[in-house]
Amino acid sequence: MAKPVKLEGSMTALVTPFRDGKPDFQAFTAHVEWQIAQGTSALVPCGTTGENPTLSRDEQLEVIKVCIKAAGGKVPVIAGTGKNDTRETIELTKAALELGADAALVVTPYYNKPTQDGLYRHYMAVADAVDIPIVLYNVPGRTGVNMFAETVARCAENPRIIATKEASADLVQAAEIHRLCGSRIAVISGEDALTFPLICQGAVGVISVTSNVVPAEMAKLCKLSAAGDLAGARALHLKLLPLMKVLFIESNPGPAKVALAKMGRMSAECRLPLAPLADANRAKVEAALKDLGIAS
Repeated sequence: MAKPVKLEGSMTALVTPFRDGKPDFQAFTAHVEWQIAQGTSALVPCGTTGENPTLSRDEQLEVIKVCIKAAGGKVPVIAGTGKNDTRETIELTKAALELGADAALVVTPYYNKPTQDGLYRHYMAVADAVDIPIVLYNVPGRTGVNMFAETVARCAENPRIIATKEASADLVQAAEIHRLCGSRIAVISGEDALTFPLICQGAVGVISVTSNVVPAEMAKLCKLSAAGDLAGARALHLKLLPLMKVLFIESNPGPAKVALAKMGRMSAECRLPLAPLADANRAKVEAALKDLGIAS
């Protein structure tokens, strides 16, 4: 049976830095090391924020490998391995396990628009084929399909499925998952701006885009929320909210990469079809950083 992994707090959905069209592993390694030093509790390479759809199979596995090496066992690595083909998802998840990943983040198959039974069968096929803890990932705005709480509850019957990243932006749906699943599955926020309210109703943390830019602050937000310091958590949530919003002013991870470039941490380069940020939106990202005292 797969070794247990504890998922909690601020878990960063890592960007994949590029330079001249290729992954910049030097910048990526430095980014991973900085995240750990700043209090990030888990690392998630090759998710949506990592531009998974534009990575070749070899690139994706190399990003996961470099992340695991840079993490050095200090925090769990949850490798993004979900594709819209069940067979390919199984192959990538097996490869991530062989590389040493602690868990796999498996998105609902995109474009295919499977039924709820199709989603269930997809996750059962992956869980039955690979002995690794699995985090479901529901992000209907990206995939075109919403996984209902009842389907999550069916999946939670499999002991290898340990958590769900809920990015539907639906607080009621997240509450339904808690009601139907109890302690059988952990709920992780997939929306930075809903981290505070979701932890208040039982989520264990967030898989965060914003923590790429302000990892210490997102870690603190999770800790305050989990500890029941509602006044402190609310104040920090409201302070970070403008940044959380502006990081989605265009498709993720474009704004986050602009912020990180302004901070001198990596290039802002994305791969097509993601285009460079419009000048007006770039200015808004930079203004949000300035307001937080991060960059001049």
